[in-house]
Amino acid sequence: MLLFLGSGLVFAGFIGSADNKIIIAVSILPQAYFVENIGGDRVETMVMLPPGASPATYEPLPSQLRDLSKARVYIKVGAPGFPFEEAWFRKIRDANKDMEIVDSSKGISFIKNNPHIWLSPSCVKVQVENIYNGLAKIDPGTKGYYMRNKDNFLKRIDSLDKDIKNRFAGLENRRFMVFHPAWSYFARDYNLKQVPIQIEGKDPSPVAIKKIIEEAKKEKIKVIFVQPQFSTKSAGVIAKEIGGNVQPMDPLARDWVDNMDVVSKAIAGALKE
Repeated sequence: MLLFLGSGLVFAGFIGSADNKIIIAVSILPQAYFVENIGGDRVETMVMLPPGASPATYEPLPSQLRDLSKARVYIKVGAPGFPFEEAWFRKIRDANKDMEIVDSSKGISFIKNNPHIWLSPSCVKVQVENIYNGLAKIDPGTKGYYMRNKDNFLKRIDSLDKDIKNRFAGLENRRFMVFHPAWSYFARDYNLKQVPIQIEGKDPSPVAIKKIIEEAKKEKIKVIFVQPQFSTKSAGVIAKEIGGNVQPMDPLARDWVDNMDVVSKAIAGALKE
């Protein structure tokens, strides 16, 4: 169960579990999906970053920090460069010093300062193991249940991974253009080349835009993938110049398996154009 109160995209507080479920706090929606696939009906998730919010700019509400007192565990993304956790984790930790902290990134090989580990099936399998270990530690009597759920979820990830590999098999063109470089781990998994417009969190200068347009034309790129958490004005300018189009692709969608399936189909389709 995932609870957001209020209207629109505003997270306005969390209601404590009425049926003795273990409350697990996480930073982003995909983590909630992972936790619920492992924890099943034993857990209830609290997500700090609401739908549509940017990890780079969002500030948790005072009510969210207060509600952390109900959480038994906080599961971090844990990867370097994740701005929300880097800016706010001390206050999150201070809000409930009794929370167990689980670093979901433990054991993952990072790409420089790129935090987007949840967009790689191979990295997510590591995250799933870390989440399972965290749940088993605080609720050892239910360890077998968590293990069965974990194993079933890992099978789904393996099936997804196989489907994605098949989609990219044999493609000669393997370069895709994105506004924000969120897909580095995904590209690494499937031997693709991500071409970002935004570099180190900054929008491109006019000179940089000119170079990107030249590269896109040279590589015959016709699709620019953007995400709803960022302005896409420069992506629209580039798309117009190359006679291409802009397509949305959300790295923070909650239903991770479905989203990765949709994203891989969209990228494979763009590479075939």
